[in-house]
Amino acid sequence: MNLFTARLTGKMLSTEQFENEIRDMQERVKRWRAIEKSPELAEYMALKKVMESSDFQNRRAELKNTKYRDTEEGKKMTLLGKLSSSLRMKGYKAAVENPTFQAFLQFRESEEFQKLGSFKERLKSAELRMFNMIYHSAFYKNYLKVLNSDELQQMQELEKETSTEDFQKRNAFWADEKRWEHSTDYQRELRFEELGKMDDIKFYFAQRKEKIDWAELFRPAFDDDMSSSKNWKPGFGYANPAMKDGHSRTNEWQAYNDGKNTFFAEGRMDIETHEESKKALAWDDKKGFVEHVFPYTSDVMNTREAFMQEEGMFMAKVRCQGTGHNFFGLSTGEPGKPMAALYFYDGDIHHVGLIDGKNTRMVPLTGMLRSMYYVYTLRWTKKELIWFVNDMEVLRVPNTLPHEKMFYLAQSFQPVTEKGGEGKLKVQWARVYRSVEN
Repeated sequence: MNLFTARLTGKMLSTEQFENEIRDMQERVKRWRAIEKSPELAEYMALKKVMESSDFQNRRAELKNTKYRDTEEGKKMTLLGKLSSSLRMKGYKAAVENPTFQAFLQFRESEEFQKLGSFKERLKSAELRMFNMIYHSAFYKNYLKVLNSDELQQMQELEKETSTEDFQKRNAFWADEKRWEHSTDYQRELRFEELGKMDDIKFYFAQRKEKIDWAELFRPAFDDDMSSSKNWKPGFGYANPAMKDGHSRTNEWQAYNDGKNTFFAEGRMDIETHEESKKALAWDDKKGFVEHVFPYTSDVMNTREAFMQEEGMFMAKVRCQGTGHNFFGLSTGEPGKPMAALYFYDGDIHHVGLIDGKNTRMVPLTGMLRSMYYVYTLRWTKKELIWFVNDMEVLRVPNTLPHEKMFYLAQSFQPVTEKGGEGKLKVQWARVYRSVEN
């Protein structure tokens, strides 16, 4: 895989661009998580649940779309108005409210009413003549028709019902054309819209839409800016304390120097290979451990005491210079078990991949300069291992790593099959993220 071409064609960001994106993303994640715990978001989410409920939607539709004339109150008030305004009912009301007619009704219940049938008696009394005229009037006939009618009974029942305080409140509510704006639900809706316009709320949901997977799925577990050696110890970090840690091999040019060739300065860790004679204990494939004189010294360093983790995301910014092989990756601390190389330089070509005996899967990365830093990332899930250089995926294989916690291992070494020389492995920073899903 030629990364120089990928960089030229825009398929891969430069290291500077990628680091800027990481920093920007970290700031966004920090802000996103702060907003996630804010009372404003909690209120927004609670209101959102209300806004999206069928009960709220139905109430909103009812208050906004219901016509007053279609409500129970509107129908009753319309019917009452219709009954009250009919000519028969107007005549009836006029009769009831007329003092002279009321006097006639009282006279009709008296014994004097019998005189109304005598012409002679009517001649004697102007009052009887007036009552006689009312008695034979259409006015009185209308009164009698309405008096015992269903129409009057219905109107009186409506007048009684509509005069109650409860009905008048309900009627005033439904008669109000701005009833929705005067409701509690409307105030909730306004608050929901107000919260939705807040920069933090808009930012929060914008990030979710961008699907920043690691922002939501990963949390920082280890972050080393290489300002000191506190996280790094010499040796391979063997799980068995009885094993001789930090030994070299007789088929290599260098003796590991117990951390003396590792320097922390200028914001990086440098593992340096020097031309320096040293007698040290070394492993010989035929003889076992033997005393051996090496022409070079170097180092192997590990983070076993600082962090160990199974699965997650592992990142480091690495480069090298000079000759030799350089490795930065994950180890269990047990010889023969699979290892994951975030970075491996074989003296000629860069690689990343899985070191697992017959199942080893390494991908060569051409078009890279040793002197240039790149960010190497491994995403380790239950199902697969995915390697990236900066933002570009370069390898994906099924997960055959042991179900054990692993730690960072960094080493610089030189096989005797190649010409020896001086060189450096430079690590500017290393980070680990744990998976929230785990």
